[in-house]
Order: sequence, then structure tokens, then C-alpha cells
Amino acid sequence: MGNPLTPKNKEKKRIVITPDEGEHHHDHSGGHHGHTHSPSSGTVEIKLEENFMERNKALARENLEFFEKHGIKTINILGSVGSGKTSLIEAISQKIASRRKEILVIAGDVTTTIDADRIAKHGVQTIQVNTGVECHLDAKLIQKALQSVDIDSVKIIIIENVGNLICPADFPLGSHLRLVVVSVTEGPWMIQKHPVMFHEADILVINKIDLAEVMEVDVDQLERDAKEINSNLVVFQTSIRKDIGVDEIIKHLGF
Repeated sequence: MGNPLTPKNKEKKRIVITPDEGEHHHDHSGGHHGHTHSPSSGTVEIKLEENFMERNKALARENLEFFEKHGIKTINILGSVGSGKTSLIEAISQKIASRRKEILVIAGDVTTTIDADRIAKHGVQTIQVNTGVECHLDAKLIQKALQSVDIDSVKIIIIENVGNLICPADFPLGSHLRLVVVSVTEGPWMIQKHPVMFHEADILVINKIDLAEVMEVDVDQLERDAKEINSNLVVFQTSIRKDIGVDEIIKHLGF
């Protein structure tokens, strides 16, 4: 097959990727989102078409093959707004400054370039992907973003997904690792309420542990909640702003 990730433009510049006008990233070629009625119970059963999700998985596999071919390690960072995703990327960029020219950050958000601007200040190449009405990145958007960079110089790609603990869970991007950031300021139940996000995660970062006492949140209980969902999770307890736990994350990632 043709390579959809071949760079089309190697000029170095700030890049903002947006969906094509009129484009909806979910593939509805298989039909509409239908529903059926259950006469016996009076309830309505919603049947969500899965064609677009299967198409995304196929594109994610293409992305992973591309990353492995080029020797690029890719991490998909997920989490709610304000959990500390951007702060973690900033901290990593600062601590491995000698490799900053090898790092590409793809920052996903509904709108604005706020996160990409923060990260770019550390000398890291950034691409902002604005999703418009979509609450997650998808594999096609990652392909589109990569067409705008000189991939030969890139060895690490960090993807910051759109901020929430629901939508991005079902959309793999082709990354080697999924890292989820949660914060104690989200309360004691955020992991139990969003189990799907942690099923496929590889790493969990519990951030802002310095605020645990005032928030009355048991950090160890959060870790236990996560391990009950996914016993293979590698968990780090951090305060990114106070530089607690960041070095351990970098060591684990092999940076």
C-alpha cells in the first residue's frame, strides 16, 4: 500500500492541524447509528455502528508499523483537563533537553494552541491538532499531522490527547504505550467511574499528591482501584510541579 505518512512538507514551522472542512472523522460508511425498540420492556436499545472504530484500529496499526520502521518510540498521554498532561510533557522536555531535537509533540485539543505553545517554549517541535467538535484524537489525524514534519530527525513522539477520561479510550492511535494522568483534585472516585480508560493503559501517573491531604484523597487507594481494573499497570505517584516522581517516569520510558 502507499505510505500515507510520507512527509509532504519538510519546512520547519509551527503547524496547526484541523479537520478538513465538512469532515467527520468517524467513518459512517456502514450506515447510520441505529436503534431498536424492545416491546416487552418499553426501553430503547442503542446500537452504535462500529465500522468507524474498526477503521480507526486499522489506521492505528498502520501508524505503529510506520513508527517501528523508523525507530520512533511513541507515547499516547491521556487524562482529564487539568490533570497535568502538559506539565508532564514540559518536565520531560526539560529533563532530556539534550534530546529535544529528536522529540515531536502532537498536542490535541478541541481548540486553541495553548498547550502546544507551552511545550514549544522548551525547544521541542510541536504540532497542534484542533479536533473541533470531536472529544478525542484518532489515528487518521495522527497520519495527517505526520505529513507535515521531517520524520527522519524524530526518535520520540509524545501525543497529548484531548482532555477527558471517556472518548479517547476507544480510539488507539498506534502508539507503543498509553500513559494516563489523573490528579487527586479530581476526587477519590475518578478511576472507579472511568474503568475503560485504564483497561488498555500501560502506565498510570497519579499527580498532585502534595494536595492529597487537603483534598482528602487516599493516593494509595487510587492505586489499588487502578490495579483492580488492570493489574499490569505501572503506577507512579507524582507532584510534577514539585518535581516529585518525574525522573522515575523518564527512566521507565527509557528516555
